[in-house]
Amino acid sequence: MCGIVGIVSTSNVNQSLYDALTVLQHRGQDAAGIVTFQDDRFYLRKDNGLVRDVFRTRHMRRLVGNVGIGHVRYPTAGSSSSAEAQPFYVNSPYGITLAHNGNLTNADDLSRDLFRTDLRHINTNSDSEVLLNVFAHELQKLGKLNPTKDEIFAAVSAVHERCRGAYAAIAMITGYGIVGFRDPRGIRPACYGVRETEAGKEYMIASESVALNAAGFKLVRDIEPGEAVYIETDGTIYTQQCAREPHLIPCIFEHVYFARPDSILDKVSVYKARLRMGETLADKILRERPDHDIDVVMPIPDTSRTSAMQMAHRLGVKFREGFIKNRYIGRTFIMPGQKMRKKSVRQKLNPIDLEFKGKNVMLVDDSIVRGTTCEEIVQMARDAGARKVYFASAAPPVRYPNVYGIDMPAASELIAHERTVEEIQQLIGADWLIYQDLDDLITCVNDVNPEIEAWECSVFDGNYITGDIDAAYLANLETQRGESNKAKKNPEMSSDNAIIDLHNDED
Repeated sequence: MCGIVGIVSTSNVNQSLYDALTVLQHRGQDAAGIVTFQDDRFYLRKDNGLVRDVFRTRHMRRLVGNVGIGHVRYPTAGSSSSAEAQPFYVNSPYGITLAHNGNLTNADDLSRDLFRTDLRHINTNSDSEVLLNVFAHELQKLGKLNPTKDEIFAAVSAVHERCRGAYAAIAMITGYGIVGFRDPRGIRPACYGVRETEAGKEYMIASESVALNAAGFKLVRDIEPGEAVYIETDGTIYTQQCAREPHLIPCIFEHVYFARPDSILDKVSVYKARLRMGETLADKILRERPDHDIDVVMPIPDTSRTSAMQMAHRLGVKFREGFIKNRYIGRTFIMPGQKMRKKSVRQKLNPIDLEFKGKNVMLVDDSIVRGTTCEEIVQMARDAGARKVYFASAAPPVRYPNVYGIDMPAASELIAHERTVEEIQQLIGADWLIYQDLDDLITCVNDVNPEIEAWECSVFDGNYITGDIDAAYLANLETQRGESNKAKKNPEMSSDNAIIDLHNDED
């Protein structure tokens, strides 16, 4: 999962891009990058780390120009190589940089085609670099010295014909402007907004509306599936549908976990969706155990707080913050064993004993993926004195891997894969485990925007909407993930460490 942003302004965009990326930091914490344009040159800074660590004052001063794009990265297969930090750059045609959120499911085939037919070299393992080169090649094929909006939209149309999977992307073309586009199913989110200034209108494209709000931009609307938005350097804006058969089928997991609650995605308030998740989950509890003995509802910080609060209200029981999260602990990238994972959980969360002692506690999390964290949290609640520990997931059981841009474990690592709810309950050590029903989850997010035809729910139901995912693809994905994890544990095994990014603004 990643966050993208692009701005066409009447003044320097470096600070606005920085501010937007900090607001989108929840979408990726492994790497960050900004590239700006001025006087026929790109100015690029990118590296591993959080936004605040990647960009220092000396870097910001060098990022000059009124046009730019930015990216925060979370890897889709566990890699943390700085060579795959974005935005990516290609010099032909014109000079193009690109930031991408999502995952191309036919990236391997495209990479081979780019080399054998298009005569283009891919320098990393990133599908984002593949997407950039596909777009660049299709634009170059048109053979225009000065591309118009029609040529740019034609290139995006060709991208839709060649690329499969999920992608929301922003490309910056030297001297012309930025173009944002979304895959024909709109799996990954993207929107754009406008800001009025004395010098004229300024535009921003971003993954989530919250980035617009933080920078003083007014949300215009979401980019439609298959649509492209082209903004010239002078602020002239054009939009065009570039896909033959677009269908709005966004990822439902954005509302469960990834998006910020103060964002609006495809006209759906994430906050309201999560409130409804708490309501429907409470209704299920009342159906299954109308005489429940829950004393208090507690969220697992932070994403589940909204759902837990509404669940407590619906059940008529107390809502309490039983766990305090350490927001300053450094991220643990390598945890080779169960002992280290347990230690990490206890470093990040600390229980308030008086809220647990002698009570029947309902813990609420947004979802359960591996389950190892849940097991440790349940034990922490017992150690704090809870009489009974119940556990609720605001999402249905996660039984299948994600192939559309979420760094989710392989099927064998998912606690719910080929297990019943009762078996999962025993594994995490809870006295009672309850999951959201998929139909209820869909209802929670679907009643605001009737234009949403369906939801991408593959992690719950195994239905991959692009139609190109089979057992062989998933087996290969699991193999790649295993190799990537080995490389992370043994960095000297990875050849990525030898790659030098010639375009980066080094320290």
